[in-house]
Amino acid sequence: MLVVGDVITDVVARHRGSLAPGTDTVAAIRTVPGGAGANVACWAACWGDAEVRLLGRVGEDAAAWHARELTACGVRPLLVVDPQAPTGTVICLVDEDAAAERTFLTDSGAALRLEPGDWSDVLLDGVARLHLSGYLLFSEPGRAFVAVALKAARVRGVPVSLDPASAGFLTQLGAGRFLSLVEGVDILLPSRDEACLLTGLPEAADAAARLSRRVPLVVAKQGAEGALLARSGQVCARVPAVATTPRDSTGAGDAFTGAFLTTLMAGADPEHAAAAGCRAGALAVRQVGGRPPPPA
Repeated sequence: MLVVGDVITDVVARHRGSLAPGTDTVAAIRTVPGGAGANVACWAACWGDAEVRLLGRVGEDAAAWHARELTACGVRPLLVVDPQAPTGTVICLVDEDAAAERTFLTDSGAALRLEPGDWSDVLLDGVARLHLSGYLLFSEPGRAFVAVALKAARVRGVPVSLDPASAGFLTQLGAGRFLSLVEGVDILLPSRDEACLLTGLPEAADAAARLSRRVPLVVAKQGAEGALLARSGQVCARVPAVATTPRDSTGAGDAFTGAFLTTLMAGADPEHAAAAGCRAGALAVRQVGGRPPPPA
């Protein structure tokens, strides 16, 4: 599997209750590797047996560190080092009194500078699935990159999945434009908020059903409520979440996506793959950061 997406340095600050403007708020702070695309690749590699490659753009400041971290997770890093922009950084504010809900402050840096010149059709050699992070669609070079990658995958007959990635950025891009840009994708993996935003519908089930009229399979991630699968305009399965006590919800959706895709590639049907995704999501929220836990 080839994953293309963002490689980010996450600064995770876990605090309790409201932030105190103008003064100090006690927090536990850690710097960890992240990025939606990179996280998906790491979870896919640790969850299944398929070789997983990751294409992304980083700055010189953290290229070696990110390459080491990806390799340690079993991912083959294909990192383009940007000579001008630093590695993207996200500050994740995690409120431990609100079900570990998080707020992101994002400086995408080099991550959104992936461009068509970074693509080569040989990247698809031996690849059974191409997965794209939706963050690629939030810059002009990234949109051009996605168009080139989709065309190459179509020529080779490689299926393509995509995770919309960010309700906030989707609002700026616009639902209609997003849906036109992802034409040809065979699996869409939105969160509940993203699915509702893309359709204008208030209920995740209705939103997933409507999206499945445009994309063959829609897998709507609903956090503690599990996942919905929709095909041909109808919800075809509801998969329950795995009960757990969350510490940090950062990367839970990425964990679901990685485990879902690698389980699907191993021959499972989408419902069983979604169950694997729910198990991975539950494991992800029990720890700090968006990557899989180290081997025992």
